[in-house]
Amino acid sequence: MNVAHTDLHLAHQAADRADAVAMRHFRTGDVAWQRAKAGGSPVSAADHEVEHTLRTLITAASPTDAFLGEEFGAHGRSRRRWIVDPIDGTASFLAGEPEWGTLIALADGDTVLLGMVSAPACARRWWAVPGAGAWSAALPMDPHTSASPLAVTAATSLQDAAIGIWPPPARLSAGDRRLAARVAAQARSTVPAVEWDGPTASASSVISAVIRKPSTGSGTCHGALLVATGRLDAFLLAGAGPWDVAPLVPIVREAGGAYSELSEGRGGDTITALFSAPSIHQQILDIAKTC
Repeated sequence: MNVAHTDLHLAHQAADRADAVAMRHFRTGDVAWQRAKAGGSPVSAADHEVEHTLRTLITAASPTDAFLGEEFGAHGRSRRRWIVDPIDGTASFLAGEPEWGTLIALADGDTVLLGMVSAPACARRWWAVPGAGAWSAALPMDPHTSASPLAVTAATSLQDAAIGIWPPPARLSAGDRRLAARVAAQARSTVPAVEWDGPTASASSVISAVIRKPSTGSGTCHGALLVATGRLDAFLLAGAGPWDVAPLVPIVREAGGAYSELSEGRGGDTITALFSAPSIHQQILDIAKTC
């Protein structure tokens, strides 16, 4: 199942269009909340416009493919499916901070054929196609843009590793809190640097809200990109949707890293995802088995 050059071109074209729509809202300050999701995370008018724009573009260019977006759900039936998060990091977007972006994946069944993350306010884009490496380039891209290869760290021991974990303890399920605490206890450091085994059930949402996500201040918009670019040894993401995970799987794997889904037995429809350097991946999976 090889991805066609036209598919990668379409992904870049879609990312360009998403960048333009989102930056129009961002630059003018038109970033008001439209509503809050069930989990409390915000949704803006820009989220809706970006997703609608991408679905229209992709459906016109590849009408036999299905489409799944975070905001409006699934459209069409096909093994080939585009998976989109119109604005990942909406809270940062609403706060006028640059760490947000559009996530785009193309999957054939359970196999992700390409992944792309475009963060126009950070002037950076990352992408990968299985077998072709993982890459990053400055925005705006043009025919003369030089892309740089990505590579994960050479970490071999969890005790020496820096681990990103998200969301913070107060927003984790009981099972994911246990996992986060046990991983944090064996790691050298965690981002954010909080007490993962401390009080959680009584922690207020206000306290949770001031904890900064792993990508904040890094020039990325997703913790898994910190693994792919060698700035974290692993990233554990709980409560994620397919649009949060699918675009990052080929990017991390093609950068030399590993990915596993740890959701089995934790209930619900969301994903607990692990992205890491390969040598510490099994060490974290062994911890997960005890949780």
